[in-house]
Amino acid sequence: MGHPYVILPEEQAPGGIEHCEICELSKQRNRVIWGEGNPKAPLMMILDNPGAREDPEGNSFLCGTRETLQFGMREAGIVENDVYVTYLLKCRPMRAYNKPEARAACLPHLLLQLLQKQPLVLFGFGNVVVEAIFPDKENARVKKLRGSWYEYQSTPISFTYHPLAVRRRPNLLKFFVEDLKALKEKWEEILQGTIFEDLDN
Repeated sequence: MGHPYVILPEEQAPGGIEHCEICELSKQRNRVIWGEGNPKAPLMMILDNPGAREDPEGNSFLCGTRETLQFGMREAGIVENDVYVTYLLKCRPMRAYNKPEARAACLPHLLLQLLQKQPLVLFGFGNVVVEAIFPDKENARVKKLRGSWYEYQSTPISFTYHPLAVRRRPNLLKFFVEDLKALKEKWEEILQGTIFEDLDN
């Protein structure tokens, strides 16, 4: 993976949310990470939680998750400007925490983002995201749900493996790229339908 990767610009959290204290992560975070990339992008990607942002000296740092994600996007022909990346948890956990409580506290933030941004397509990475999006679905796992499309808050959504799982198990890379290519196809299909709709009107 020797390509030059980029650090996507972070979007500032809306007023008040950067001081959120609903769950215990507020006591261990450096800051709230609202999202990164193009805030007006048609594709919204959802990861479980932010990775490392700075190295020990405080310099900007590109974590393995974001590096692998960008590799997959490039292989699939998706450009950074078409993507907005956000997280179930808006704070990077630094030590053990109450996971169900933190996810429940942060879910309204994700719903607010969907309402504000109205992306054309959603795409989730990893089993944690699957379980948060579909808490009542039996056997909600990436392995079972990937390759198909569902709806979340009236927006099409699909899933693939977490970038860190792909780094640990290189045999997953082909599926990871396959799923990102399917994401691009879905977006183009919806975009084309929207254009035809506008022409008809």
